[in-house]
Amino acid sequence: MEKMSMSHEDYLEAIVMLGGTTEASVRSVDIATKLGVSKASVNKAVTSLKEKGLADQPYYGDITLTEEGYAYGTSVLDRHHMLFSFLTRALGIPEEQAEREACLMEHAISDESFEKWSSYIKKLDL
Repeated sequence: MEKMSMSHEDYLEAIVMLGGTTEASVRSVDIATKLGVSKASVNKAVTSLKEKGLADQPYYGDITLTEEGYAYGTSVLDRHHMLFSFLTRALGIPEEQAEREACLMEHAISDESFEKWSSYIKKLDL
């Protein structure tokens, strides 16, 4: 899957975290609240996600994800959870700091590097 901007990844991840799927929709106001942005920012980002074929939204309706959008959002969220778990459990980093750093790392690491790191971590049973 082609890598996209950190901002768009955050929107997809937030939609998944709020329970959005290909069937279940989320409201733009809930996304705005979750990310601490304006509703106008959400509308702009969702327009871009729709253009990329990652989200659907009827005129003034709630937002659902396409299969590709859901897969992408889920993969970002999975990365976040795995990085957070590693930082807190394996390295003993405080949760608040680990949360911030996992969010940064989930966007920066390449798919190839993440897969190798993930395989290594699974061997250690962390």
